[in-house]
Amino acid sequence: MRILSITVEKTSDGKMVKGILRGELQLSYTLMKSLKWRENAILLNGQSVHVNAIVHTGDVVTVTLDERAGAPSAALPCPLPLEIVYEDEDLLVINKPAGIAMHPKSTDLAAPSMASALVSYLGEGSVAHFVSRLDKGTSGLFIAAKNGYVHDRLRRALHSEDLRREYLAVAVGHVTPESGTIDLPIGREDGSLVKRCVREDGLPSLTKYQTIAANDRFTLLRLTPCTGRTHQLRVHMAHLGYPLAGDWLYGTEDLSLISRPALHSCELWFTHPITARPMHFTAPLSDDMELLMKDDGD
Repeated sequence: MRILSITVEKTSDGKMVKGILRGELQLSYTLMKSLKWRENAILLNGQSVHVNAIVHTGDVVTVTLDERAGAPSAALPCPLPLEIVYEDEDLLVINKPAGIAMHPKSTDLAAPSMASALVSYLGEGSVAHFVSRLDKGTSGLFIAAKNGYVHDRLRRALHSEDLRREYLAVAVGHVTPESGTIDLPIGREDGSLVKRCVREDGLPSLTKYQTIAANDRFTLLRLTPCTGRTHQLRVHMAHLGYPLAGDWLYGTEDLSLISRPALHSCELWFTHPITARPMHFTAPLSDDMELLMKDDGD
């Protein structure tokens, strides 16, 4: 449970409580609406009030965010081990293994997933708030918020200086030029519910890449997504002619090399939405991707 509290300043004298909630505290409209119906969720000087109540200088507005008062996650608890890199009252940073989906399919809610593992870890009635999602085959860092407020604040910060992500990828071939920016729109491929492609009528998509190392068969790249389209990094590299190793959808699957697309969320920077502290985390390259970069390519 997280309690937010703010003392009304002179510049906000005469505002309604909802103005403080939406302005200074940056609550989303949806969250504010849900809080209105929770007993004692919104207090003015310790007394429960309606959001239309008027505030004055020196008043204290308090909001209690109780996630278990909301709708529980659809995922069923599953006690999978979690590699928790960081945890506090508001969020977790988790290092995800390859091969585990973020959410279970609607047809099999009991299937192992990061959502079911998180619900099991946080307890009954908890909700898995993933700030961003990694494909099932992608390993590495992601953020899970412990309440809707922190989730919303971080989601709004995605792809800005307040929340940046970088990935390591192993691409097939010797990537040339060694660095660059891919500015190509991405949309759904005709006739497919899953596959994406570069197309003129797609959504703006921007990726930066930098070569780190190369051998006779592969190139190790650092990729920075400046937008967040589905399969963006995989689509952009495949379009350049350098699909990721093991990418069955946009390249060639070869289980003798690697059993999933060679993509790893390696570094994460963000500003903590509650404390305003700068946060920075790294996750080393996974063993299966490191193996691809051995000089002999074996």
